[in-house]
Amino acid sequence: MKTDQNRIKELFNIQYPIIQAGMIWHSGWRLASAVSNCGGLGIIGAGSMYPDILRENIQKCKLATDKPFGVNVPMLYPNLEEIIQIILEEGVKIVFTSAGNPKTYTETLQKEGIKVAHVVSSTKFAVKCEEAGVDAVVAEGFEAGGHNGRDETTTFCLIPNVKKHISKPLIAAGGIALGCQMKAAMILGADGVQIGSRFAATVEASAHENWKKKITELNEGDTHLTLKELAPVRMVKNKFFSELEDIYQSGRNKEALIASLGRARAKRGMFEGDMEDGELEIGQVSALINDILPVETVFSNLLKEFEAAKVPSL
Repeated sequence: MKTDQNRIKELFNIQYPIIQAGMIWHSGWRLASAVSNCGGLGIIGAGSMYPDILRENIQKCKLATDKPFGVNVPMLYPNLEEIIQIILEEGVKIVFTSAGNPKTYTETLQKEGIKVAHVVSSTKFAVKCEEAGVDAVVAEGFEAGGHNGRDETTTFCLIPNVKKHISKPLIAAGGIALGCQMKAAMILGADGVQIGSRFAATVEASAHENWKKKITELNEGDTHLTLKELAPVRMVKNKFFSELEDIYQSGRNKEALIASLGRARAKRGMFEGDMEDGELEIGQVSALINDILPVETVFSNLLKEFEAAKVPSL
């Protein structure tokens, strides 16, 4: 991939406009530092970390790389003020916020010289991000794994529409695991890409090996967007998913859904390796992921595929 002028590379001072998503139970210091050392932007996922664990991961990441890295902060989680304070104390220079109002902490973080990107699933909220003064916008299509938008807008539809309505640097997310998909996103108007699922199935990801292996076995149609009454999430169809469907069949009982989720289901599945009773969050693009690779190999493949992808003439 050519290293010509690019707004995302300049904004974050990175070699390639490739951002690793801050996924819960996957994105510890090993994954983040490996991505940053390869020339992308590694992101520590604060959403599954107690404040002291987040501090430890930031400190270890600083020892493992001298390249830029960031922290993802889902704004619907508890201990939010404590997490922000740790980020400030540890001198983190890049923060990706999600699942909340971009105005809440953007100004506070930027006053300390921190670059702020916010994740959205619609053009309407992308415009609100620009109004809030963020440094970059991540527009994520509903192909993505984990928590998702209610509108079910695909990346192919979302990126060109967002591009028409904002001037800030734009990062495409959702359904990107190959270099050709990265090129497609940039042709549509993105300045860079955020990749989650492909980095979930890497040697350095902190998820359980059972889960990584499961990712490589998934086919089209094996994931589904559900729980719209609470916070939409894309997950693998397993025993736990079937239990949720049974709750829906019995009358869409919101309280029963909350009770079912309240058993540390995501940790149980992705971090502890329970493939039946755990919550398994992954994107549709998992159908294209067939192996568990070191981050360095993933990067090499992405760059080769990007260069090899040709746009046919009409």
